[in-house]
Order: sequence, then structure tokens, then C-alpha cells
Amino acid sequence: MSIGTIIRRVRTEEWQRLRDIRLDALLDPAAAVAFLETHEEVAGRPDEFWQDRTTRAAAGPHVAQFIAEAEDGRWLGTMTGLVEHPGGDGALEGDVIEVEQVHVVGVFVRPEARGTGLALDLIQAVQDWAWSLTGPRIERVRLFVHEDNPRAEALYRKAGFEPTGALLPVPGGGPGRERELAVVRG
Repeated sequence: MSIGTIIRRVRTEEWQRLRDIRLDALLDPAAAVAFLETHEEVAGRPDEFWQDRTTRAAAGPHVAQFIAEAEDGRWLGTMTGLVEHPGGDGALEGDVIEVEQVHVVGVFVRPEARGTGLALDLIQAVQDWAWSLTGPRIERVRLFVHEDNPRAEALYRKAGFEPTGALLPVPGGGPGRERELAVVRG
């Protein structure tokens, strides 16, 4: 773990901070290839949206959002895991869910914390959560990365993710394609 930083699940009462880090992420220069929504689309969402989202991410059995918190209380990054079931709706058009899995989304590390290992710590937290779930056994953890985002792909490969061969169009007809990477439970 990065020195002076703790990785923990978001708390229900932190909905305003969760909103703020999401808006900051969408202003990041890499946002165009890293996220499927824009700052403008998200900025006008009502408080109730953020309160509900945070409640589910803090305590829900099928979603968990983790944050990296510095000693001074600043949030340096965030990452979310979503449980997906076979036959359920996939993340992208043409996406087929064949096994119980967790999908990693909403990956963001502030520029000043990049290259410190923080993203790897967040990935580990999501994987630990995924492997600890009871009920149907989670078989793999997966994510999508835009083909024009080699830095992110290198990070995910360093964390043990491998390309599955799935290459899907960006939703809404955006440029390029999204590559699926996954790590399979041992």
C-alpha cells in the first residue's frame, strides 16, 4: 500500500465527496477515453442520485466502491466493482456475460498520485472484495480499457489482467473500441 494512504470502502454519508471525485475524474484529460459519460452529463444530477449511488456503493452486496484516502483526508483515487451474473445485461453492446464475475469501473487516480502504486492497491481491494463474496462463486474480475489508453492497459496487465480477445465498440458510437481484460480466480 502507498505510504500514508488507506484503501477503504466509501461510507454512505460521503456522497458529496463521492460526487466531487467523480466530477474531478471527468475533467481529467484522459476522461475522453476512460469514461463513458462526460462532466456535463453528470454535473446536473440531483443530490438524491448521489445519495442513492453512495448508499449502494457503501453497503450494497452487488456493488462496492473503494477510495484511497491520504493521511490528510484527501481522496486520491477511487475504483468500483459491480457483480455481474450470467445472462445479465453486459456493459457494452455485444457484451455477453457467461460466468459470475465482478466488473471494475470508475477507475480514477489523481494526477499527483499516479505512478505511486495506488491504482494497484485499489485493484487489489476490488479483487479481495470479489473473491470474498458469498453466494455464487465469482469466477473472474474483468474490465474494459479503450484501445487508445495504453497507460491504463499497462497498469491492468501489471495487476495480472490479460486480454480475453473481446473487442467491442464504444457505446454511443464513440471513436475506437474497448478491449476486455480479465483475471481468473485461481
